[in-house]
Amino acid sequence: MYSKELLKGTLRTVVMELLARNEKMYGYEITQKVKELTNGKIVITEGALYPLLHKLEADGLVSIEKVAIGKRIRKYYSLTDNGSSTAQQLVEEFADFVATMKLIIDPPAQPGYGTAIV
Repeated sequence: MYSKELLKGTLRTVVMELLARNEKMYGYEITQKVKELTNGKIVITEGALYPLLHKLEADGLVSIEKVAIGKRIRKYYSLTDNGSSTAQQLVEEFADFVATMKLIIDPPAQPGYGTAIV
């Protein structure tokens, strides 16, 4: 598992990307899909997920559809049009961030950098 700080900084992007790939998802389904896709390396707790989903709804990025499943009501979340464009921007920003971090972690070879001239 990864640190809470690292996950906290990426949770919004992860959830919105999953919603962008799927027409609609309910909370438990989101947590299980993340766990499945990451081979258990990322586990999203309900305490982290639901406040985020409520914030995304308040910001107009997701809409909620309530569906009766037996005696229970299941809330399905889906991206609004604004949410779809925001999700795309977040993924692009994150991909650029990862590429930038790679430059720090594994810098490209530069003439004279880290090599001795004999």
